[in-house]
Amino acid sequence: MRQDETTARLSSAFGAVADEYNRLRPGPSEEALDWLIPEGAVDVLEIGAGTGVLTRLLAQRVDHVTAIEPDDRMRAVLGARDGGVEVLAGRAEELPAPSSSCDLVIAASAWHWVDEERAVPEVARVLRASGRLSLVWSGPDRSVDWMRSLWAGGIIFSPEEQADADARRRRRHAVNVDIDVGGHRPFLEPETALFRWHRPMTKGDLVALATTYSAVITMEDDARRHHLDAMTQFLDEHEAFVGMDVIDVPMRSYCWRATKR
Repeated sequence: MRQDETTARLSSAFGAVADEYNRLRPGPSEEALDWLIPEGAVDVLEIGAGTGVLTRLLAQRVDHVTAIEPDDRMRAVLGARDGGVEVLAGRAEELPAPSSSCDLVIAASAWHWVDEERAVPEVARVLRASGRLSLVWSGPDRSVDWMRSLWAGGIIFSPEEQADADARRRRRHAVNVDIDVGGHRPFLEPETALFRWHRPMTKGDLVALATTYSAVITMEDDARRHHLDAMTQFLDEHEAFVGMDVIDVPMRSYCWRATKR
């Protein structure tokens, strides 16, 4: 994705909610991590590490993790909680890492903010031969009807509206690494996988989770308040959750990976 004014504004919004982002955003499932991380990986570079939701999981599995994050506010939370991880300011388009220094470059819910024409050559540069680029988007599973409606502010979708919402989400997860770099394409054919699980959450935390997404962060105050109130009302009135405070929230990790030639 090429950065325009709107994209730049949305991508820089998360620092304002860094603490809630860190508290509420889900990381990938263990099964997803098994699929994303190549066997024997020692040196991992994470792009757009945010507050370290994925970083902490990587550090449990890999000897050396370098976390790259452009936002000062997000990086401050990341650095305060992950003392064993190397934390650097930087972007995917200009990685602060030596050439051929990584077994894995990985990003969680960040790749759709990068300029692929500039980022793909940088990722190829820092990866070792047969290294891997892995991408993952984890969050509430909006292919589930009630979750799709909740996330839209309590709206009940028609079949046509459901199809349109699902198509927009798929476009956000589109990845193109078929880019000429010095006369060749640096990556083999990509693979994708989908992993689903459930996460117990209070209704209040599930509504608060929505406030960590750029579309809600950047709403006008009145619009945001109305949207969150509608979400709360939807959960309170949903027959499956009446009288419950903690519910099992359907989650999913959409995973993508490609190996460097």
